[in-house]
Amino acid sequence: MSDDRLQKIANGLTNRLKRDVLIEKSLSEIREVLQSDRAVLYHFYRKWQGQVTCEMLSAIELSILGSTGADECFNDEYAALYEGGRVRAIADIELEPLHQCHREFLRSIKIRANLVVPILTAKGLWGLLIAHQCSGPRTWLLSDIEFMQKQAQNMAMSPTIQDS
Repeated sequence: MSDDRLQKIANGLTNRLKRDVLIEKSLSEIREVLQSDRAVLYHFYRKWQGQVTCEMLSAIELSILGSTGADECFNDEYAALYEGGRVRAIADIELEPLHQCHREFLRSIKIRANLVVPILTAKGLWGLLIAHQCSGPRTWLLSDIEFMQKQAQNMAMSPTIQDS
């Protein structure tokens, strides 16, 4: 194997590690600042297909790591809204007007309230930064939303995310 190829492999591994550390740090800060039950990164690995690739939890039984979400509910319409910068704050999934399949999916992963912010790079919608409240309804404050948007912007500006 050539030195150039080994260097490329080493650089790729280093960049992935830097990206993962950045994501874990961001999710940890979100959980700490918002005192949410769960903070997750939903990463799109293909157009409108993704999965939860990292999470920070208040309790291990809340883990949804690897979840691909309700793909039949997350259609092009929703994806286009997030790609356009949509931020969604739901105080109570039981009271919010949602498609029934979406509500059932949120119930299945123990969500009662959530805050979803897109991570937008020059290439488009890279992922969603999400805070979940599982223990009950929650009114998200403007400061909560602004904090999440700042975290998403910081992630989107990172070369390790822009290049992935």
